[in-house]
Amino acid sequence: MNLVNATDATTAGLDNYVNLPAAQQPTWPDLAALDAAKVELSKRAPLVFAGEVDLLRNRLADAAAGKAFLLQGGDCAETFADATAEKIRNRVKTMLQMAVVLTYGASMPVIKMGRMAGQFAKPRSSNDETREGLTLPAYRGDAVNGYDFNLESRTANPQRLLQAYETSASTLNLIRAFTKGGFADLRSVHEWNRGFANNPVNAKYLSLAKEIDRAIKFMAACGADFEELRTTEFFVSHEALLFDYERPMTRIDSRTGGAYDLSGHFVWIGERTRQLDGAHVDFLSRVRNPIGVKLGPTTSTSDVLSLIEKLDPNREPGRLTFISRMGASKIREELPKLVEAVKDSGATPLWITDPMHGNGITTKNGYKSRRFDDVMDEVAGFFEVHRAAGTFPGGVHVELTGDDVAECLGGSELIDEGTLEERYESLCDPRLNHSQSLELAFLVSESLTKR
Repeated sequence: MNLVNATDATTAGLDNYVNLPAAQQPTWPDLAALDAAKVELSKRAPLVFAGEVDLLRNRLADAAAGKAFLLQGGDCAETFADATAEKIRNRVKTMLQMAVVLTYGASMPVIKMGRMAGQFAKPRSSNDETREGLTLPAYRGDAVNGYDFNLESRTANPQRLLQAYETSASTLNLIRAFTKGGFADLRSVHEWNRGFANNPVNAKYLSLAKEIDRAIKFMAACGADFEELRTTEFFVSHEALLFDYERPMTRIDSRTGGAYDLSGHFVWIGERTRQLDGAHVDFLSRVRNPIGVKLGPTTSTSDVLSLIEKLDPNREPGRLTFISRMGASKIREELPKLVEAVKDSGATPLWITDPMHGNGITTKNGYKSRRFDDVMDEVAGFFEVHRAAGTFPGGVHVELTGDDVAECLGGSELIDEGTLEERYESLCDPRLNHSQSLELAFLVSESLTKR
């Protein structure tokens, strides 16, 4: 793997984005410090490898063809403080449990991909935030500034880009240890529930785990070799928002001559940055990673078809993923026209649903939240649309945590507004907790069985 030198970068057109409008970029007060941080990042080792990226593209091609299912989940915005072994382990455990529910229920391979090891930047609706007459820059994620509401914390600091890299590297080390070192052994499926609170959905999971355990013991008695069950593939993803991070982490692969953004396996373009003439679409059109694009309820069919032409002109299997985020009240009305237009065009991107971002509310006591029933309804609507169109609903993209938080209303724990005041931890958007995540997995498993 080679660093991107000037000749390679020019050949790949990687720096063309500087000539285009770039939405959602922070204002860095010290440009000399920014340049130094970018140079340092460009010298750092890649966080992932081109071969891993290529493998994921192949896996996503299977999902687009209806032969696998993508489970993508993790924090709304990672923080440096929460990158602890316990919290990372709980997120991985929750993802493994959800994947087991999906695999066993749907008899289909599940691609596991975390919103982890890079989700340190967030788009904002305003550049500033005002509290009690004091106006400061908005919090744009730990890769840019701090959450504390004071001038020092909210001033964009380029050293945070390097801290984002270091925290991502340590997170990846833990993920690889957990998924390759025996922790993910399917023969220990019942162990993954230890440490989580008792509730109806966890009891349902334990019942499923016992069925799997009995099946494995039966096959072992028949002489089956379960070496492949000891480890699992686990990929990482984030929104490719900050050019000052993504560009230095982009390298030219010595095998193929192609450019890879090696800050993560999979990167996506948000609803606020998918302008066809914008910098994000141009930059990501030039890297070999599988690319996701968020599609909100105002997306037009011409937008979708133009995005395909720009990001996947060669119609490469596994290259392009559309992530619909319509809202429960709009998905059945707005998504069908997009799915039908893409189907008629002959393109076969992977379709997945983000049932979180279109269902935000603010509670009477001032918390950003989501109703779990709305999240579940959007997932159900996603499956209904694809069933009617004869296309494959290929995955889910959710904000979740393995911790015992209370940020989304409802679910088997019957979380109400009072509970939010006791266990709300997110600095940005509300996440499903462990039991709500499992509950969602059971719904998706049932929907896959009916497809």
